[in-house]
Amino acid sequence: MRATRRWTPTVALVLLAGCGTAVQAGPSAPQPPATVPRSPAATQPSPAASPERITYPAAGGQRFAIAPGETAAPAGKKKGDLLRYRVVVERDIRGITAARFATVVTATLRDPRSWTAGGEWRLQRVGPGAEADFTVRLVTPKTRDAICAGAPDGYTSCRTHDDVVVNVARWAKGVPGYGASLDAYRQYVINHEVGHRLGQAHERCPAEGDPAPVMQQQTLGLHGCTANAWPYLNGERHRGRIGAYDDEVPPRDRGRD
Repeated sequence: MRATRRWTPTVALVLLAGCGTAVQAGPSAPQPPATVPRSPAATQPSPAASPERITYPAAGGQRFAIAPGETAAPAGKKKGDLLRYRVVVERDIRGITAARFATVVTATLRDPRSWTAGGEWRLQRVGPGAEADFTVRLVTPKTRDAICAGAPDGYTSCRTHDDVVVNVARWAKGVPGYGASLDAYRQYVINHEVGHRLGQAHERCPAEGDPAPVMQQQTLGLHGCTANAWPYLNGERHRGRIGAYDDEVPPRDRGRD
């Protein structure tokens, strides 16, 4: 979704490691497959899978907990533009901390199939008080509507200016007919919306049975492709023709308390 305006949170509450919240480290990301699978997302489950039950109201208070930064070197090779990002979670969301969400975000962006594979970018997560080029937000449906430009659908995620906005309803429930695990869908949402921040446009399914391009709006339909969370397959950028489908957006979520 294209952005037309900037949004600023009303209050930013800092969540630091060592203040009663454990920072969980996910295992290392899986390596790229030797051949392109028919459904890459389904055959490569998330390295940070979690059994948490996430609950949330339809409308949050727009106050955010900020995850700590990472101490490792930026994801990607030693060339390419360095972009720093912070990760925050709306405080009304229960069942996932900012640190836990950040673990999944960073594991996804550090995966060798993600955006740093082409050498154009390096990505590093920063913590509270540090300068960032963009922010990845996990938000309630109505906060999604407050941040995102365009129709306030309460269903999709978006990118608006320097905000990568993940709707917690999709994070918790996924979408019908995706044909892959919830963890794979979560990887897709991160890569798709971060892709917009990196200047990528929507793409269409290349051919029946092919993996969907990560910039296809897979949340709304696969159109004959198979679910795929990654921009790079077998070391090559997997693309489709630029464009989007006129898919109907399902009804908004009303919360999951």
